[in-house]
Amino acid sequence: MNREHSVSQLADRAAFDILIIGGGASGLGAAVDAASRGHSVLLVEQADFAKGTSSRSTKLVHGGVRYLKQGNLSLVLEALRERGLLCQNAPHLVHSLPFVIPNYHWWEGPFYGIGMKVYDGLAGRLGLEPSRWLTREDVIDLLPNIEQDGLNGGIIYHDGQFDDSRLAINLAQTAAEKGAALINYMRCCSLIKDGVHIAGALLRDEESGREIEVRAKVVINATGVFADAVCRMDDAEAKPMLSPSQGIHFVLPREFLPGDTAIMIPKTDDGRVLFAVPWHGRVVVGTTDTPVEESSLEPRALPEEIDFIFTQVSRYLTRDPKREDVLSVYAGLRPLIKAEAGSTAALSRDHLITISDSGLITIAGGKWTTYRKMAEDVIDHAEMIGALEHCQCVTHDLPVHGSQSAASDETHLHYYGSDADGIRALITTEPALGERLHPRLEFLKAEVIWHVRHEMARSVEDVLARRTRALLLDARASMEAAPIVAVLMAKELGQDEAWVTRQAAGFCALAAGYLLPN
Repeated sequence: MNREHSVSQLADRAAFDILIIGGGASGLGAAVDAASRGHSVLLVEQADFAKGTSSRSTKLVHGGVRYLKQGNLSLVLEALRERGLLCQNAPHLVHSLPFVIPNYHWWEGPFYGIGMKVYDGLAGRLGLEPSRWLTREDVIDLLPNIEQDGLNGGIIYHDGQFDDSRLAINLAQTAAEKGAALINYMRCCSLIKDGVHIAGALLRDEESGREIEVRAKVVINATGVFADAVCRMDDAEAKPMLSPSQGIHFVLPREFLPGDTAIMIPKTDDGRVLFAVPWHGRVVVGTTDTPVEESSLEPRALPEEIDFIFTQVSRYLTRDPKREDVLSVYAGLRPLIKAEAGSTAALSRDHLITISDSGLITIAGGKWTTYRKMAEDVIDHAEMIGALEHCQCVTHDLPVHGSQSAASDETHLHYYGSDADGIRALITTEPALGERLHPRLEFLKAEVIWHVRHEMARSVEDVLARRTRALLLDARASMEAAPIVAVLMAKELGQDEAWVTRQAAGFCALAAGYLLPN
């Protein structure tokens, strides 16, 4: 996957079959689907792939226990099926994880136990391990730090866990292997029309400043929380379809949740579920649900959200986390479908596809778990609107780039799947690349080289926030590693010392927002 090559394709083609605006889960999934059907595809992203919502999730591939409680069985059924397909197609990134629902009231055991049996049943042959009841002693054994006062027992069930931005990068690579052109840091400035019909877009290369006009038979707006803004490029009077909601997460040291079992609290004060999940040797705790007026590429945790997480998690742990324990705090925006509801917790996570009078296709809503089905649906529409040849979707059984059993590598390199051999080869050639970027981070210098050469990393932020997850795992350590990463990248990209200085300083300024204020 090479940016220069993709940019060169803009001049080589008179028009693409499909232009996709947005490089998050929805857009990347659509690019994979369309390219694997044989269509010519261009995907552009204003920042980096998965810069927004798609790198800021709870790191779960799940059916949605909350939606089961709401009675939305069709959404749960679809998500559980897609969960199974993701485990099958990207085993290096997606795996089964046990969750315990602790019970503190006599009625919770039967209530949640029956609910999880329904959850198991809906998954069918693509299900994971069956749920079962736990005694009080079982729960304490699995969760040594769980609050024991009033604990009666619990339920254990299994769901999926993954690395969101690593999956995004692998989807981009998959699309590129199928012939798609993908370009990060390429902004859509306006839409082009032939008469009243959408015919392409005016793009600006954020690296060179050059503007490029691209023609396409059909244009897909897959920009997540920014979808309404793109719709207004088509029609200034377009009514908003989204009500963005912010969710934040804490990342804590592993000692707050030793072992390999997660906690799921089925109801918090705002009606959401709360998770504490082991991930990359740390613990991710979240989330919140706060309506927001403005969408941002870098949302920040609000003081009331921070207080909420501390309050909720402290009810269920014997050792309560303090501000100084938090390694990183990150915020993400959910692109919820607008509806008449009292709070965003009640809005739809199901996806919505709209087609404007001029032919602009917008896909909004949804979640990571169902990205493949969303892509299938939107490309079916694109074939119709763009008068393209109808081709069968093949992503049901399509392995994602790097697909390989996680058991093949016991180190953190297993997240690269089959690409791990390439990283090890770099170290064999130059042993110094086997050094860590920082004592508190497991990531190696060789990974930075790999990210630039094969994963289209263009900045220190790309590497430390999304190609690795250093920024989320330990914000302070990532800031200290930034100068090393900048030097390694500069050599690969042909940049000078001034670039190194700007990149390190810029990343540190951004990363400071992931630290809890004193």
